[in-house]
Amino acid sequence: MADMLQVARRELKMGFRNPWSYSFLGLFCTFSLSLLLINSQNVVEGYTAVTGSMLSLILYLLPLMTLFLGSFSLTSEKEEGSWQLLSTYPIGTMSFVLGKYMGLAAVLLIIVAFGYGLMGLISGLLGMAFDSATYFLFLAFSVGLVLLFLTIALFIGSLSRNRWQALTISVAIWFFAVIGWPSFLIAGLGLVPYLWVKPLLVAFTILNPAELVRLFVVIKLGGGSVLGPEYYQWVEWIGKSGGSLLFMGVCLIWILISILLVYWIWERGRSRG
Repeated sequence: MADMLQVARRELKMGFRNPWSYSFLGLFCTFSLSLLLINSQNVVEGYTAVTGSMLSLILYLLPLMTLFLGSFSLTSEKEEGSWQLLSTYPIGTMSFVLGKYMGLAAVLLIIVAFGYGLMGLISGLLGMAFDSATYFLFLAFSVGLVLLFLTIALFIGSLSRNRWQALTISVAIWFFAVIGWPSFLIAGLGLVPYLWVKPLLVAFTILNPAELVRLFVVIKLGGGSVLGPEYYQWVEWIGKSGGSLLFMGVCLIWILISILLVYWIWERGRSRG
């Protein structure tokens, strides 16, 4: 536990010495203020065309930001020789991986909290406050994207030899999971028998964190009817009283499995020297 906290503390310090963090902080604050401008022109409450557009904008920015910062953090350990030095000390690989995850999550969540806090403060001062339920769902949407995509970032950093390789893989995964997902999904499901469509749709949705979190927030905002009959069961279980807890359970399992996979990659590399 002490080793894990030490790694997390170190990652938090290094994260705020990284110019990329401040670049993304400025970008996210600018983005948050643009959301405030949209809210001043159209009252954002529940699921509307404006809310859908705002969710899409968040979906474009946060996963890419998370993939870059997370994967670069791990590849820098290899390029600068930090991991080779750390591996000579009696520090467990799991403590290292969990510490990295906790430290990076803290950096990213501070950026997100600062952006939303600035937006909430200015909107309150100007008398253009968001609907509270919608505001907190947007915040939950952002936090969910960060925590889930960070595990993918650690996986990319574990496999990549340098930052350029991590950059290329991160952009490819971001494009597949966010931009090209609807096209890939329609094309893929069109090739299988009709009886396989629903089971595969559920499996693919769980495997794509961007789509998983987006569906949850859209349904919570009251937009389940726009998703189509294929997602009727999703609307039903998320709408139940325990739907939010079930969703958090799925996300927790997603994170745990991903971290175990990252641990296996680093432990394998450590045992081989």
